[in-house]
Amino acid sequence: MHVQESPYQIFFKLFIVFVIGFLLGYWLDYIWPILFFISLVFIGWHYKQLHSLANWLWHSKTISPPESLGLWGRIFDGLNKKIRKLRKRQKKLTEQIRQYRDGAEALPDGAVILSSDLVIIWANSKALNLIGIRYPSDVGQRIDNLIRYPAFVDYLLKGDYQEPCTIPSTIDSNIQLEMRLMPYGSEQFLLLARDISQIYRMETMRRDFVANVSHELKTPLTVVRGYIEMFEMSSDELNSMWKKAFTTMEGQITRMDNLVEQLLQLSHVESTQQNSALQTIMMPMLLASLIDDAQWLNKNKQHHITSHIDETLAILGNESEIKSACTNLIANAIHYTPKAGKIAITWQKIAGNAVFSVADNGVGIKAEHLHRLTERFYRVDTSRSRDTGGSGLGLAIVKHVLQRHNATLDISSEWGKGSTFTITFKQPPIILSE
Repeated sequence: MHVQESPYQIFFKLFIVFVIGFLLGYWLDYIWPILFFISLVFIGWHYKQLHSLANWLWHSKTISPPESLGLWGRIFDGLNKKIRKLRKRQKKLTEQIRQYRDGAEALPDGAVILSSDLVIIWANSKALNLIGIRYPSDVGQRIDNLIRYPAFVDYLLKGDYQEPCTIPSTIDSNIQLEMRLMPYGSEQFLLLARDISQIYRMETMRRDFVANVSHELKTPLTVVRGYIEMFEMSSDELNSMWKKAFTTMEGQITRMDNLVEQLLQLSHVESTQQNSALQTIMMPMLLASLIDDAQWLNKNKQHHITSHIDETLAILGNESEIKSACTNLIANAIHYTPKAGKIAITWQKIAGNAVFSVADNGVGIKAEHLHRLTERFYRVDTSRSRDTGGSGLGLAIVKHVLQRHNATLDISSEWGKGSTFTITFKQPPIILSE
């Protein structure tokens, strides 16, 4: 370890050397040749140290730098200290990378790190088993060159990664994968591929079961309704107790028939693929028809229904599905708003999107229920839903319809003051000529 010298000490030593050289030159009467010789020796020694440093940096296999004296000794000692620190940091970083990779390898999901332009940087072994990505041979490839399912390509192009994308595995089409892309590190993405085959099969079984049971219930309900109507036709021969019983039975069969219809509709929306051939939906005409129907439905409660409809605004989609979604929102507002309440229906363009909303001044919904409203059969107030004929399926149908139309449902409500249900269609609206 060399002792640190101040610039003054170094200058003083250099001054002494040249003073001795000057005196020696004066004594021998060769002042300038001797000073020139001392300068050459001084420059040559420094050049030798530079050569030793360059040779050690580029050719030497040893870790320790060469030995030297004075300032060069301090430089070499400093380099040696820095190298040891860097090696210690490198060792620590290598250990952290190893731990990270071991953790990534232990994941049950396929994990792929992508650059900002979706080029593969790294992948774990599960990625090979689930989506066929090999590390390191596939490094540098774009992910959509290896996974070419249209749904996945559309998912990447859309750029909205809030929801996952479900596709069959490229290795085995019987395996269903949930692909989720999320920002990772600095301008990178982490792609996770999760095997959801069992969940997918159970969901398929559930949909098939609901659809089959709903179809099977249609026939007995029709038969029972027919017999009840036959008995009611002979109501003169029935006493008041039986009349009341048949009226109650008919009301419950109607309620059950509505439930079956909603189950069939939900099953249809869930099981069918999104329509590739969309049609122009003349929303002003559709909403005018729905508002007329709402006035008939509203005859008992006498709500004040107002509307603000942009007559020049249309969208692309499946008309029967959009009609079902809008009908459910309007019907809910009528059912769950007390008599003589206010309901406002609007259809307008906001921030470049077509927006449909239904607002009421009913009892409202407590905040803890809002995130569950679109679940199947979820009802905020079970007794109230029975009174109003609710099944808990209406908003579930709305949710699935909107997913198929690249639209979102926003629910805002204040307990005791009312609710607003807003559908935003995230597609370029069609402007009709006036």
